[in-house]
Amino acid sequence: MRVVPYVRKTDVPSGLWPERAQFLDGFFDEFPFFGTPAQTRENWTPRVDILEKDGDLVLRAELPGLNEKEIDLKIEGNLLTLRGERKVQDDDDHNNYHRRESFYGTFSRSFTLPETVDRDKIKADYKNGVLTVTIPQKPEVKPREIPVGVQ
Repeated sequence: MRVVPYVRKTDVPSGLWPERAQFLDGFFDEFPFFGTPAQTRENWTPRVDILEKDGDLVLRAELPGLNEKEIDLKIEGNLLTLRGERKVQDDDDHNNYHRRESFYGTFSRSFTLPETVDRDKIKADYKNGVLTVTIPQKPEVKPREIPVGVQ
C-alpha cells in the first residue's frame, strides 16, 4: 500500500513547477535557515552549544575568523559574558561580491550560571575557530554513587 501517491512531472500542469521552484529558491535564504530576523551582516550572534560533560558544564561558541585577542570573556556574579568583534578584511572593499554570507561586526552573548558552579576554576580554550569554556561544578553538587550493601 502506498501512503503518498507518486506524481510524475509530466502529470502536473506545467505552470505549477516554476512557482514551486521560485518558492524553494528563496526558502532557505530566510528565517530560520538564514538567521533570526534581527540579524544583519553587521549585527550577528555566534552559535553556542552548552552541554554537560563529566559533571562539568561546557560552552562551545563558533567564532570563525577571530583571534584570541578579539574575544572578551568576563564573569560578573553569576553572569558569564562573551563579547567580541569580527572585522571586515581591508581587501574586501575592492572586491565585487556576487554573494556574501559572512557576518561581521560586534557581538555579545550573556549566560546566567547556576549557583552550583565553581567560578574560580572556569577555563577557556580557543582552537580552530571554536571557543570552549569549561565550567566546573562544585564537588558537593556532582552526583556520586552510593554502594548498596546486602545483609
